[in-house]
Amino acid sequence: MKQALNGKRVAILAAAGFEESELSVPRTALQKEGVEVHIVTPDGKGIRAWAETEWGDTYEADKALADVNESDYHALVLPGGLFNPDELRTNDEALSFVKAFFQAGKPVAAICHAPWILINAGVVEGRRMTSVPSVAQDLLNAGAEWVDEPVVVDSGLVSSRTPKDLDAFNTKLLEELQEGRHSGQHA
Repeated sequence: MKQALNGKRVAILAAAGFEESELSVPRTALQKEGVEVHIVTPDGKGIRAWAETEWGDTYEADKALADVNESDYHALVLPGGLFNPDELRTNDEALSFVKAFFQAGKPVAAICHAPWILINAGVVEGRRMTSVPSVAQDLLNAGAEWVDEPVVVDSGLVSSRTPKDLDAFNTKLLEELQEGRHSGQHA
């Protein structure tokens, strides 16, 4: 797969309080396959991770949200955690960035609480998805079909529940990145 993914670029959109493994593990999996990965933050500054029960490491940003657009990337990854998606789901610039990936039919991967961002971006209605159980009702209320599975793929949208599902999440993320654009996506 490595040869097929060389030259691909993926944005990981995050803010402080992201779940550390949900950023670091997919980033490593993508880089191992030759993918260029950029951590995109609202202000272009470093962000501190939440590592399950306490604050984790600080991750330097590669780009500020104002300096990127969907056309710069082949896919988007949205890590979870509580604080990170709660901040991003009220950031109009972040929501526009997310919507653009759906409008372009590019793969988007969201884990844990990250579907909150997708709900506010207005892109979950009619989608089959999973998430951390506490977000299930929010997805249902927004018109998604919620299922309790390790990973769900719906026309380029990859979703998973928690860090324990990261292996399945990464496998599907890489498959969707290799497949590229999906015409069945809608925003």
